[in-house]
Formats: sequence, C-alpha cells, structure tokens
Amino acid sequence: MDTLTPAARRVLDAAAELFYGQGIHAVGVDLIAQRAGVTKKTLYERFGSKEALVAAYLRERDERWRVWLTAEVDKSPRQDPSHRILATFDALGVWMRRENPRGCGFVNAAAELPDSSHPARRAISDQKRWLRDYLRGLAEEAKAPDPGALADELLLLHEGATVLYGLSAIPDPVATARRMARTALERAGIQ
Repeated sequence: MDTLTPAARRVLDAAAELFYGQGIHAVGVDLIAQRAGVTKKTLYERFGSKEALVAAYLRERDERWRVWLTAEVDKSPRQDPSHRILATFDALGVWMRRENPRGCGFVNAAAELPDSSHPARRAISDQKRWLRDYLRGLAEEAKAPDPGALADELLLLHEGATVLYGLSAIPDPVATARRMARTALERAGIQ
C-alpha cells in the first residue's frame, strides 16, 4: 500500500478494526472518522468514498496475510515439500487465533457485498486467487502430479477452516483441515 499520511493511517486502522469487528454495513463513516480523530472531510479527502475505504482495508489485510503466510512457510526446509504445504495450515491456525476470531474477513466482506461492481470485490477475488496460486506453487515444488487439482483441494480446506472457525461449528477446524490436507498429500504421493 502507498505511504499514508498519519490521518489516513488512523482512518484505515479504525476502519479495519470496525469493519472486521462489527461488519461493513453496520459501520458508518461518522464512526470511523470519530474513532480516527479526523473529520469526515478528511476521510473523504484521503479515500474518496466508503467503498474505496473498504477496498483499501481489504487490500491491506490481504498484504498482511501474504507476508505472514509466506514468512511462516519459508521457515520450513525446502527439502520437505509436504511440511511446507502443511505449514500453511499451521500458520493459518495461528492467524485465526490472533487475527480472525470472526472468521475470514474476506468471506465476511463478500457476504456483505454481493454487488460484483463494488471496488472491494476485486480485493476479495484477488486474495483468493493469490492463495490458490501460492498453494499451486507449493504443490509444484512438491512435484504433485496435478498441482492445480491439489491446490484446489488445499484452498477448499483453507477456506472451509476459516469459515467454520468463525462459526465455532467444530472444535478445531484448522487442525481438521490440516489432517485432511495430509491425506490429500499422501494420495498425491507427497511424503
């Protein structure tokens, strides 16, 4: 993300906390401006619209996730391809406990923003596309016979875990997804 002025940084931080915690539609620009200690005029000067602010919030959240995930996976030895893939689930578990108690911010946003022309929809689809491509790269590194199909399975497991985590539907969805990922790796001949 481009360098933000201090006021814009406060707006984006306030928006991120409020949008994730309370929901995009439940939060108005008045509350964001108040929480950031700026005027609505400043908010609009820095971001142009609430829609653009939502997109900026999601792009920044995506960037934090990408940096976190890749750093965690890069701690895994390259000679152990299954461990690198499974490390994505280990990182997800930590991220969920620390950053995502209400589930995936992108899935939550998608549920609130059904209009495909909303500027945030691109940030949402870009994030999911990036994760699939990243998982495909790890599957290629692991010499999976069909890296695209394996990436699809792994993405479904990641996404399902984040949704179920936010719903508290099963005790530890990330651990369950990790076990299922190990089975998928074994089926693909990756040890």
